[in-house]
Amino acid sequence: MPEKIALLLLQMGGPDSIEAVEPFLLKLFSDRDIIKIGPAFLQPFIARRIVKKRAPKVEACYREIGGKSPIGELTHAQGEGVQKLLGDGFRSFVAMRYTRPSTLDALAAIKREGISRIVALSLYPHFSRATTGSSLNELQRVLKEAGAKFQLTCIDRFFDHPLYIRALADKVAAGLATFPQGAPVEIVFSAHSLPQSFIDEGDPYLAHIQETVRLVMERVGEASHTLCFQSKASPVKWLEPSTQATLERLAGAGCQNLLMVPLSFVSDHIETLHEIDIQYAREAKALGIGCFRRSESLNSSPLFLECLADLVRQAVGT
Repeated sequence: MPEKIALLLLQMGGPDSIEAVEPFLLKLFSDRDIIKIGPAFLQPFIARRIVKKRAPKVEACYREIGGKSPIGELTHAQGEGVQKLLGDGFRSFVAMRYTRPSTLDALAAIKREGISRIVALSLYPHFSRATTGSSLNELQRVLKEAGAKFQLTCIDRFFDHPLYIRALADKVAAGLATFPQGAPVEIVFSAHSLPQSFIDEGDPYLAHIQETVRLVMERVGEASHTLCFQSKASPVKWLEPSTQATLERLAGAGCQNLLMVPLSFVSDHIETLHEIDIQYAREAKALGIGCFRRSESLNSSPLFLECLADLVRQAVGT
């Protein structure tokens, strides 16, 4: 019988309790692939100071969405769904960048199963050194330190995969269908922001995001739409326009129907459940936007799982 192949899903993770928020943030702000705060030897100290200040506010946000992030359960469900599509020759594992199961946890579990071949699949559709790059760097670091011998294949982007585009376009179409027929609706694609310096240094993230929007709108058809960026995390210049500024601009132009489309997020977490559903919804109402809605996240939608399974099949040549 052929040896099983490990499908290793790479995701950022999220706190599974209020008590886990501060450790999660500390790991996040200590990661120099995401943000460089002063010289490397000082970053852990500076990160602790930042996190102590930020943690109470972030904890309050998590309390408003049930006290934890659902990203762990959702990622495991995605893995189980893809494993079912791929068949008995595959076994799914999850490696979270800033929570458990960690990359080390996942590799230890794969080794216990006696599996030597791994397909690492980043769940960030659009490549950036801050997301996929960080996860792959961690994977290589742990492999080197452990001296483990695995045959490794990496899938680091899928921003233009036809099934991913179809899955997103279907969610947009379903969201548009919830508005009164014939009513003008502004489609607002909101992607996670990045420091502008990353793009200036050659990071392909923005180009990938723009291509995804173009391809999705080809399927959706003629409709007014715009792209903006959320979740700025430091005082340096980040990608613009911000989602908040976009809401203000659209409200000023008389927009009454707005569909937010979370882009670069493949499962629900705090950026969708709180930042969009609560924070931006409140801001939109205060600005006079009458109908503010969000398209559903991909989570375990069948087309999205088929996309992930197809990526793995292509990677292993089956």
